[in-house]
Amino acid sequence: MTNDIDYSQLGKRIKRYRQKAHKTQEQLAFEMDIATSTIAHAENGTSKPSLPLLLKVANALNVTLDQLVCDSLPVIDTYIEKDIADLLSDCTTTEKQILRDIIAVTKETMRKHR
Repeated sequence: MTNDIDYSQLGKRIKRYRQKAHKTQEQLAFEMDIATSTIAHAENGTSKPSLPLLLKVANALNVTLDQLVCDSLPVIDTYIEKDIADLLSDCTTTEKQILRDIIAVTKETMRKHR
């Protein structure tokens, strides 16, 4: 296991939580009193957000800091399961069935090509 932060994945999580909160980059930046470009760079993984900035983001999006950086910590299955449950929470039954099938095929393909 590496202790390096995957800033691309961090950015994707920031974006996902921002969208889940129904906020634009501009709205989030305004709430945090920072430049919109700061949010854009963080979401694109082109910057390395400081701890104080990550705390501001977490507070503004009403998530915990570990939810933002979970792949940079020793991952506990419950975090991953919660993220999956969050992704599925607004899906219809049909969408869930399709996603289940996609996951099954992806899992099979990954294991064949290890």
